[in-house]
Amino acid sequence: MDFSVRTIRADEWERVREIRLAALQDPVAPIAFLETHESASAQPDSFWQGRAEGASETGDGGVRQFVAETPDGRWVGTVSVLVERPAAEVRFGEAAKVDQTHLVGVFVRPEARGAGVIDALFRAAVDWSWTLPEPAIRRVRLYVHEDNARAAAFYRRFGFVATGEKVAMPGDESSFEVEYELPRP
Repeated sequence: MDFSVRTIRADEWERVREIRLAALQDPVAPIAFLETHESASAQPDSFWQGRAEGASETGDGGVRQFVAETPDGRWVGTVSVLVERPAAEVRFGEAAKVDQTHLVGVFVRPEARGAGVIDALFRAAVDWSWTLPEPAIRRVRLYVHEDNARAAAFYRRFGFVATGEKVAMPGDESSFEVEYELPRP
């Protein structure tokens, strides 16, 4: 499959919404994402406009969203990177103890799976993390549901290791998200 990876543009909010809604309809969405298709569908255009602006190159730098795009312009995958600093607001899991980034919203369309899309998206996200200005990012982290074996296998193959930290799933205290990290080389 021929594709390239790039950062989204602020004016692409409708495409940001479309790929997010597609992700939330994936069969593993209930264990892969913390929001539902129904709640995301109900968000007004202004929500999606703000989300795209914030995650674009012209945003404030606290979030970056990458997409894998085919030559005909179709988005076949995405990942977002949250910048987490020790003094910043906690978005999910434990507060940052070091300067780090957090990969979220990982999705590859079924027809593009196995074509290297996820590897390219992760390379872009991790490489971007290491380029952030001082203080230097010391690790990249992510969380994966304990029952999402396919995702966990990819993360390990990419070089992430489980830290031993777990967070209860919001709304289901009997299941957990497991933290993985990739330390700075």
